Amino acid sequence: MNLRRLTYILSLLTIPAVSARSQEIVSDTISDFLPDTTAVCTDSLTVEFPESMEFDVDSLMNLWLSKQYLSYDEDCIEGSVNPKFSDTVYAERLSSLPTIVEMPYNYVTRSSIDAYMGRNRKVISYALGMMPIYEDKFVEALIKYDVPIELKYLPIVESALKPKAYSRMGAAGMWQFIYSTGNKYGLQVNSLVDDRYDIAKASDAAARHLRDLYDMFGDWSLAISAYNCGPGNVTKAITRSGGKRDFWDIYPYLPRETRGYLPAFIAVNYAMSFYKEHGICPMTSARPAQTDTLHIERNLHIGQLIHYSGISQDEFKALNPQYLTEVIPGAYRTCVVTLPQQYIKPIVEAGDSLYEYDKEKYFSKAKLAYIDDDMKNRVTYVTHKIKEGETLGHIAMKYHTSVKNIKNWNNLKSDNIRAGKTLRIYNR
Repeated sequence: MNLRRLTYILSLLTIPAVSARSQEIVSDTISDFLPDTTAVCTDSLTVEFPESMEFDVDSLMNLWLSKQYLSYDEDCIEGSVNPKFSDTVYAERLSSLPTIVEMPYNYVTRSSIDAYMGRNRKVISYALGMMPIYEDKFVEALIKYDVPIELKYLPIVESALKPKAYSRMGAAGMWQFIYSTGNKYGLQVNSLVDDRYDIAKASDAAARHLRDLYDMFGDWSLAISAYNCGPGNVTKAITRSGGKRDFWDIYPYLPRETRGYLPAFIAVNYAMSFYKEHGICPMTSARPAQTDTLHIERNLHIGQLIHYSGISQDEFKALNPQYLTEVIPGAYRTCVVTLPQQYIKPIVEAGDSLYEYDKEKYFSKAKLAYIDDDMKNRVTYVTHKIKEGETLGHIAMKYHTSVKNIKNWNNLKSDNIRAGKTLRIYNR
């Protein structure tokens, strides 16, 4: 995930740290709260905010579901002002949240709260409007695998609830799965279908993944961190900290983007609960039409489905973002499509006629795209510009790959790299 960088100068900050388990102020300065960081960096720690903070809300508002179901008072949203509160107020509010995940207050979480309540107010306003559309699917999956319900807000951190979000790191969908992790949890990716965009399937996979990470670390804060950077990086941070297993103890040893990830999650939980106190005007959503699902077991073109149902292509794509082309490959595997209930009956009544309609037009000359589960035809890469002081090890950690892979991809004979040069990092 490509992220915005924010540097905090520890020596200048004296915001007290407050535990979510207690409203008592537990430290006079932030340096008392965080462990000694001199071995990691001299006088500052670099923290990066999630890429979703950079999303243009205007582009989110142009999505089909947004245009159909969201409404808002532009004067209210544009004219709202973020009031200031004392540290004690922030701490008390966080400690009052009915959560299992710890919600401590300190300068890092405060900075994330300020970011969401300040320049990213529109993202919260948008999320408040869109959350009711997706919340049931999120919560059902979390309950199924006994994952804390507050993790329903993780997709806001990951993708700002953008169904077709795709990061420069190759993570896709609301839950931002990279290919390898998604594949591990049964999310298939081929030339026609990308299950990472299937909100129901991805929510189920995310809940299972989070439960597995919790079972591995025994701590939800560490599980959330591992969701971001991978369990290997969290394990390394634990080792480098001398075996400590608390997020704030291993904080200096985590990748930059992960240092800001849990605080962003805490900030979103705060924002979604206390937006009124900060003068944020929520967008409101009309209740979408009731939907149902159909199981397709033969190849079907969207044009055939549109002919019999009357649904528009834009609406179909909005409800079924996992289909990458106009072909639903039911002959390869059973495919599930989601449609408003009023469109289900004519499809069922059409029977075999559905698949025979204009068959020569839609499937002439074997135009079905080749299904490639190994992604041989969908290799993508990002270009990384080497910064001063970076090593192949640091870059490999950032992109969740190995030094060996980077060397092979870029025909490197040694580990020596120069600042200013570029490297190709493949997503497979």
